[in-house]
Amino acid sequence: MKKPIAFYILGILLLILSLNGIAGGALLIAKPDGSLLGMQPDWLGKSPFQTFLIPGILLLFFNGILPGTALFGILTRKKSDLFQKSNIFSDKLWGWTWSLYCGIITISWIIIQQLITDYFILQPIIAALGLLIVIVTLTPRVQKYYSEY
Repeated sequence: MKKPIAFYILGILLLILSLNGIAGGALLIAKPDGSLLGMQPDWLGKSPFQTFLIPGILLLFFNGILPGTALFGILTRKKSDLFQKSNIFSDKLWGWTWSLYCGIITISWIIIQQLITDYFILQPIIAALGLLIVIVTLTPRVQKYYSEY
């Protein structure tokens, strides 16, 4: 089956999300006071965290490694019994489902972040990125391309 144009768009969106999550997470882990990203420790006032270390670890995993793995899955279309176990859509390849998970997790991440921290300019950009990932993942041609049958 021919790759739809949305396949390339989805790949780019996941790559951007993954690189952003890896870089942001790594910088927060390296300096948990948030100074490497220009973040203020008092932004955590309404959160359960004293530093950005735990948020950095979560960011690295959920918005860095997970989208990178989803990107691998959509690019290769390889089957994986391990990854398929977390796939709630049995008629789709795991990479497609993980892409959908990434969009939902990203939107949720930003909503929670806005509830417990101060606003900063990247929040609406990352939320839009998550929304675009969900939209592109759900386009009929992308869904058909990642159907197992």
